Amino acid sequence: MKAYRLLCLTFSTLALASTASATELCGDNFQGEILKGSAPDAKKVIFNDKQISISENGDFLIAFGRDEKPEQSIIIDGKTYKIDVSPQKWDIQNIKGLPPKKVTPSEDDQKAIARERTEIRGAQTEDTLDTYWEKGFIKPVEGRISGTFGGQRILNGEKRNPHQGLDIAALEGTDIKSSGDGIVTLAGYDYFYSGNVVVVDHGHKLFTIYAHMKDISVKAGDIVSQGDIIGTVGKTGRATGPHLHWGASLNSIRFDPSSLLKLKNNKNCFSL
Repeated sequence: MKAYRLLCLTFSTLALASTASATELCGDNFQGEILKGSAPDAKKVIFNDKQISISENGDFLIAFGRDEKPEQSIIIDGKTYKIDVSPQKWDIQNIKGLPPKKVTPSEDDQKAIARERTEIRGAQTEDTLDTYWEKGFIKPVEGRISGTFGGQRILNGEKRNPHQGLDIAALEGTDIKSSGDGIVTLAGYDYFYSGNVVVVDHGHKLFTIYAHMKDISVKAGDIVSQGDIIGTVGKTGRATGPHLHWGASLNSIRFDPSSLLKLKNNKNCFSL
């Protein structure tokens, strides 16, 4: 009888160990989403031809871009896993009333735009090993959603690139909170498109972007906690009214920042 119980216990232990070390992804496998992966024993993870950082307990992040292909693959310790990516139906927005120079920039404006792109992209290049993102995320400001991620915008009748963030309309001067723990990598002012901007690094090349701000109350190098005030809502840059443009990127892939709100404790998981 003792031998039988011992045998049952052994099988139970093996089953639990197998479950604990299962390789899985948690989140929605749709275009524009971020997912958390778990591979407790993994040494190397590659996605989109880039090596992905892994936390001490085997967690990692991947994101699908707006136009992600229907079938993707992830390589974990040399083994390839296929992932089906479902398409999204993106919104079309017709925005009128912008100053003509903000739609068709002059030659001098192009120089300002080049500086803006260089500095904002440069603020999203660090690959810190800190896992600030594990705490989860909150919405940086409450308000009406005036622009969704991925929408095709028509500005003063001219088609433009798809929208790369979430626009939240709020009264000018409303406090903006850091959506998660992290390090400020940019507090930039007076950009042509984005106006006043803050970029926060949450570790593992995950960044959040806050644009069109009126005031900025942090500086590059500051460590912020989730909920800390980093500035106020404004209408600087290319904006028709006061709102926050909230953006997010992971390993240079732009994705819907609202999916960060589901990142922690997401129970929608599937095994690889």
